[in-house]
Amino acid sequence: MRASDAERDAVVERLKTASVEGRLTLGELTERTEAAYLATTHAELAVITSDLPASGSAPMSVPAPAPAPAHGARRWFVAVLGDSKRRGKWRVDQQLGAIAVMGDVLLDLRQAEVRTNGIDIVATAVMGDVKIIVPDGVDVDLDGIAIMGDKKIEVAEAPAGMNVPVIRVKAYAVMGDVKIVGDSYAGPLQRGWAAWRDQWHELRRDLLGHPLPPSHGHPNPPGHGHRLPPSHGHPNPPHPPAPPHW
Repeated sequence: MRASDAERDAVVERLKTASVEGRLTLGELTERTEAAYLATTHAELAVITSDLPASGSAPMSVPAPAPAPAHGARRWFVAVLGDSKRRGKWRVDQQLGAIAVMGDVLLDLRQAEVRTNGIDIVATAVMGDVKIIVPDGVDVDLDGIAIMGDKKIEVAEAPAGMNVPVIRVKAYAVMGDVKIVGDSYAGPLQRGWAAWRDQWHELRRDLLGHPLPPSHGHPNPPGHGHRLPPSHGHPNPPHPPAPPHW
């Protein structure tokens, strides 16, 4: 049975809830959200959430969570004449701040467990660089001031109208740079095997005659939200020229 827009939106909301509960990283949330919007049938939507608790089910018994940070609290990453880097799996449950003074700060959010409904970052670069890496397909809202410096986005963002994760960055660059970059510019992470992904690809193959997976690492340039898988764009590659006859 074909899926409706309301049903796709409902699945996206379930994914966001799972992310806040710590079940999905930002990269996984973005990938599954893209798959949900591409889905055309109930079967595809069911596969995307097959390893997540059913909507409305009673939560499992878990240890009491740590107290939430005070309202307005911000976790800071500071580099003065040096480097500060945060990669891999880590937890984001409050606003973030980055300060680079004649140094470099790197925040890689792709494997972060985001326990909030969005990520808010204040980034300041004074004769230094702040680089924030996000999954392609998120929505980036960049604001701020650059004086003899630069602030820019290099992310293949999702098409307008999709309820995708939002990264808000307020940048202050003085003779320095603040950059938000996606997988296609930073180099995609090696994704682990996931049962839902294999099943989803199989369903797409049955429906379309070929898989149409969420595109990671082959997006269109920034400003072009629509992305096609690598097989599109060159359906009939040119044949190599015939060897000369002597």
